[in-house]
Amino acid sequence: MIREACVESFEEARLAEERGAERIELCSDLANDGLTPSKELMQQACSELKIQVMVMVRPRAGNFVHTAEEVVQMKSAIDEAKKASAAGLVFGLLTANNQIDEENTRLLAAYAQPLPVTFHKAIDELDDPVEGVRILKTIPGIKRILTSGGKATALEGQQTIREMMEVAGDQITILVAGKVFDSNVNEISRITGASELHGRRIVGELK
Repeated sequence: MIREACVESFEEARLAEERGAERIELCSDLANDGLTPSKELMQQACSELKIQVMVMVRPRAGNFVHTAEEVVQMKSAIDEAKKASAAGLVFGLLTANNQIDEENTRLLAAYAQPLPVTFHKAIDELDDPVEGVRILKTIPGIKRILTSGGKATALEGQQTIREMMEVAGDQITILVAGKVFDSNVNEISRITGASELHGRRIVGELK
């Protein structure tokens, strides 16, 4: 099992590593579901931690419908993550009619190469997250999808998560989120069949 801890400071990242997290998602402003961290934080985390660092690429809070100007900002964030030697990137883009933004996702996933991309919980905004998996399978570079199955918690979304995993097959890893704690991570892994799980408190409280 891989436990990915969601963190917004170097202190939290270091503590997550000490507590046994196998990977971190590095963000800023988790009160707004995570934005791009500063280049200084990227560099410190990537240089000083022994575990993998996945860098969030999200230029602002709010929805996941990004303008051409914001896509340029996301490219700049990808450049900084590469300079910092990040292990991968995390982003998600939707269209105004609440579909996967295939054009810009494809563009950014190509720009991110050779780093793997996790398409984040923007997928849970879709009416049919399972169909979202089918679309993301056609985009090279998308290696993971972060999801709670379109529900508030992984336990509530477990049926959809299982369906997403079936569609994803061996091509994309479904990274399960949604109130995944150190106290229930084993249960959620067993119920969903997921081998990679993600949470703010997946290795305990980091404050």
